[in-house]
Amino acid sequence: MPPVFAFSVAHCSHPAAARRRRPGLVWWACVLLAVAALAGCGASTDGGGAKAPRPVSIALDFTPNPAHAPIFLAARDGYDRRFGVDLQIRQPGSGPDSLKLLLDGRVDIGVLDINDLGLARERGADVVGIAALVQQPLGALIVQPYIKRPRDLQGRKVGVSGLPSDPAFLRAILSRDGAQLGRVDQVTIGFNAVGQMLAGTIAAVPAFWSDEGVTLRQRGLPVGEFRINHYGAPNFPEVVLAVTRATLRRRRAAIVRALAAIALGAHKAVTDPQEATRVIAIAAAGDPRLIRAQTLALAPALQPPLRLNPEVLAAWARFDTATGLLPRPLPVSPTFDFSLAASALRLAAPLVAAVTHNQS
Repeated sequence: MPPVFAFSVAHCSHPAAARRRRPGLVWWACVLLAVAALAGCGASTDGGGAKAPRPVSIALDFTPNPAHAPIFLAARDGYDRRFGVDLQIRQPGSGPDSLKLLLDGRVDIGVLDINDLGLARERGADVVGIAALVQQPLGALIVQPYIKRPRDLQGRKVGVSGLPSDPAFLRAILSRDGAQLGRVDQVTIGFNAVGQMLAGTIAAVPAFWSDEGVTLRQRGLPVGEFRINHYGAPNFPEVVLAVTRATLRRRRAAIVRALAAIALGAHKAVTDPQEATRVIAIAAAGDPRLIRAQTLALAPALQPPLRLNPEVLAAWARFDTATGLLPRPLPVSPTFDFSLAASALRLAAPLVAAVTHNQS
């Protein structure tokens, strides 16, 4: 079982903080008053009468990557404790297991691909989306430099992972350019997209433009990309935060406060990509240069933080149905609860300026 990683200011040193200039006393007084007021609500009391932050566990969908920077920054920089909660980040084991952990009641919040949320709802799971972590589709058909348009893939090999969603994804892009899925040679390659593309054994592969696309360019292959939102998909949030209804009934206030901390983390990730890179490079034990390139590519998709748009989500449900990812359009209202993100953003608003000032 993978360990639970709880990041906090007490556990993670922050060399850059020592180099920042000290804000004025008046500014600090305002921040401390706001922090005291926020932390005083929703925190538990220990035996000595002090307010102890309430733990809120969150399971990642994959190994740490720049999409998770708002979460790690919220925990590392103590934004969670400002709101009276303690974010405990659970990294995946050998495969994505955030949905299973969520449904088993072993974590409070799960990071999910929006399509996995939709499929879980279709199977009857009482799981609900509460906020957006990444506001744009990340899926793309990553192609070799000699592929100029989707129809050029007819008669060529395209790598697929073996997941049932890959053919539907391919069909959606190919059909927009008048090409047929049946005329493409699909080759199952598992999750070795980067290796197969570098070896030149395939002409294209469905992948994330923010991950494999950036990685391939960093490794010297000037790939092209056909992003799904340029081929008929609405601009839906690819990665969402979800909870079960049971958890929501029991821990609504704590969940809202955790979201407020993540909203501050998203603001920090966009305005300070160096620190976003640093926290993910440590968590993932990855190449800082690659992670920085991925962080910069992804940054626009992290804004605005948390917000869910009902019209966009309805369009997403129709698109997934048209492409065969879902058997029928999901009703937006029971699938998503829009009130938590709105409450969290109101809670975080007074401290956004403080975070910005502290970075200057």
